[in-house]
Amino acid sequence: MSEEEAGVLDNMTAIPGGQDTLATVGGWFTVSHGYTSLAVCMFGIPTNLINITVLSRKDMRNPTNALLCWLAVADLLTMIPYVPFVIYFYTINDPFDSSPEIYTYSWVIYMLFLINFVATTHTISNWLGVSLAAFRFVQLRSTAKGVIARRRLYETIYKVICVVYICSIMVLIPNYLTNKIDENWDPTLNLTIYSIKDIKLGTNETKPLVLANVLTYSIVTKIVPCILMTVFSGSLLISLNLQGRQRRRRLSVTSNNIRRESRQAKTTRMLLVVIILFLLTEFPHGILILFSAIVPDFYTNVYLPLGDFMDLIALMNNAINFLLYCIMSTQFRSKFLQMYFNRDASFKDVERTQLTTSIRTTCASV
Repeated sequence: MSEEEAGVLDNMTAIPGGQDTLATVGGWFTVSHGYTSLAVCMFGIPTNLINITVLSRKDMRNPTNALLCWLAVADLLTMIPYVPFVIYFYTINDPFDSSPEIYTYSWVIYMLFLINFVATTHTISNWLGVSLAAFRFVQLRSTAKGVIARRRLYETIYKVICVVYICSIMVLIPNYLTNKIDENWDPTLNLTIYSIKDIKLGTNETKPLVLANVLTYSIVTKIVPCILMTVFSGSLLISLNLQGRQRRRRLSVTSNNIRRESRQAKTTRMLLVVIILFLLTEFPHGILILFSAIVPDFYTNVYLPLGDFMDLIALMNNAINFLLYCIMSTQFRSKFLQMYFNRDASFKDVERTQLTTSIRTTCASV
């Protein structure tokens, strides 16, 4: 199963003839998709570069920031190749025009590359998000302290990052094999028409390899990460609430305790937001792909009209991390101001800085 861009191609030709409300709404998103998605990419590309430069600084290196840095790399790789695609197919040309003059061989090749490449980077982002949530949960429950323990954890995190990148590529090999270019000679126009081969999803003509690929894609890259993220975040939320109750029972109310309890409350709210954003973005998409494979005509009637909308939401999630870092991490915000505006910001509370930075552990999966 291709990533969102596969739906974009079919959406361009399917929407004009749509007769229902969903098709009408989908057509409106197609018309506005070019400029809105381009604006998101123009914001997300430089901000993800900032994320990488800040998080990779020597004094910022720790296991959490290592995961966040490579998540920013995946988000950056998602948006960069999307820019020429959206400029050519959505702004320079009519998004509903599928004429051979627009869909030349070179551009269809690029589209095929983009479909596979973006599917891979999205998979990497999702599983790095799971790794972040799991790492934060394990970190809170771990009793190992000291320089050696931190060094081992840092090495483990980099192994996890390598495994995520490599396995994401390997698990999508069937996806690469399924997506092909279709060449048809048109005697009337006296030229060859190129397009992405129709996989006939949700019909009796769907090949077993295609069906297996779609099911694997929806479950392994979307649904399972959502479930794991929810489990780890929910467990972390319960753990934080229990810790807060225990502190209130055994500690007297001092200014330091009040500050600590306030941090715990902020952590709880942030985790709730993270879970909601993640589920609203990835879980419905996974379900839509799954239904497209098993429900007849669902792909054409529901998935395709929503293709551009899902593209935009995915791009916004790739671009929003910088804002979340600045809002939730005093350390990141201070380092960013220092690096790019030559402004030194003092830390009023070092412990709060470390906590808010680690909170972003679960936020980056969006």
